[in-house]
Amino acid sequence: MGDELDVLVVGAGPIGLETAWLLGRCGLKSAVVDRGAIGATMRWWAPGTKFFSSPERIAIAGVPMAVANQEKATREDYLGYLVQVARAHSIDVRTFTSVDAVQRSGVGFAIATSDARTGADLPGLRARCVVLAIGNMHRPRLLGVPGEDSPNVGHYLRDPMEYVGRSVLIVGGKNSAVEAAIRLYRAGAHVTVSYRRSEFDAKRVKYWLRPELEWLIGKQKIAFVAESTPTEIDGHGAVLQTPDGPTRVDADDVLLLTGYEQDPSLFEQVGIELKGEARHPGHDRKTMQTNVPGVYVAGTAVAGTEKAGVRVFIENAHVHAARIARSISGSLPSGLGGLFEDESFGDAEES
Repeated sequence: MGDELDVLVVGAGPIGLETAWLLGRCGLKSAVVDRGAIGATMRWWAPGTKFFSSPERIAIAGVPMAVANQEKATREDYLGYLVQVARAHSIDVRTFTSVDAVQRSGVGFAIATSDARTGADLPGLRARCVVLAIGNMHRPRLLGVPGEDSPNVGHYLRDPMEYVGRSVLIVGGKNSAVEAAIRLYRAGAHVTVSYRRSEFDAKRVKYWLRPELEWLIGKQKIAFVAESTPTEIDGHGAVLQTPDGPTRVDADDVLLLTGYEQDPSLFEQVGIELKGEARHPGHDRKTMQTNVPGVYVAGTAVAGTEKAGVRVFIENAHVHAARIARSISGSLPSGLGGLFEDESFGDAEES
């Protein structure tokens, strides 16, 4: 076997890193593994994507976050910041490391790992406790329509400048779809938006984006096919079903920005109970411990696949780190500020 740890944290996103840092402050030996790079999920965001939350609310591990223009942080700002935090606190982060199995062994767990790129086995790990901070946006939510796997179909917005002069059909009506429509129009693409509802929900779209898109639609700068769903996609566009019947939209590119879902396979392998339509991992909200003693869950992973709007995000998940550290170590070190001492920063309401 490889390293002997007090805690293994799976997931090198912000809450995984913050949990590892706080465990270290409590005198516990931990390591963080991730099957991708630090902040892997954010790396498929389009360049320049901005956070909804202010820098103060997404800062972690006691490290202030400075943004050059004093505005919302971009994807690039935050990815650099996460690396800075990991290096500043000497957090043991092992990237491109897949967790293949977690099995009870004595008073702790034996963890089998492999190289995420080559599949080669890596030395196993032993840990008294395991924290699963794996996130909840692992793969696109598919529509199940013919042609969804066509070469011109994408589920992630690439660099907007790649779409200059091209016709793009965007399917979806939440943050990712709305932001993509605005940015592609501004980059010089010819944009059509298909959405299954008649209008965009203010609760599901960043408050500064919805008026912009509605204005562009009103001025006929972006085409909008309301109450429509794709029934067939091909290399030249898609057929949309509308209240008035089918209509065809020709497009060079089709972006299906219809949401993302969690891969629960690691939860299932460990034996964690999954609950509700979202299939979120059951856990004690005071400690974040699951039904498997010694296995905890943190960050957006607690929500499962969120279908009715995002309820768990970075700024209301900081408290997970404190609950886990307190449960494992028995107490928190003093001098950490209100964020961890009184948990006044907000709370994730898992359903």
